[in-house]
Amino acid sequence: MGDRIIVQAASKEEKTLSGIILPDMADKERPEQGNVVAIGPGRVLDNGTRAPMNVKVGDKVVFKKYSPDEVKVDDTDYLVISESDVLAVIE
Repeated sequence: MGDRIIVQAASKEEKTLSGIILPDMADKERPEQGNVVAIGPGRVLDNGTRAPMNVKVGDKVVFKKYSPDEVKVDDTDYLVISESDVLAVIE
């Protein structure tokens, strides 16, 4: 996997001012944040060593909107993202 991470998208359940809950499916926009569920070993540098990953499993990350590749495993959707496409780790 190199410097790729697997992210489970965070649901964007929203509530209107009148209290109506809009489920994630109401908005077909791609997610921009999620939780890291797996990471690769890191990118191989020119000298043959691996660069350490800056994210870890369990981190909540914000990433570029159109960078992830979508995969489905056992009825669960995951996103495969390059670590360089991660914009921030939310604590």
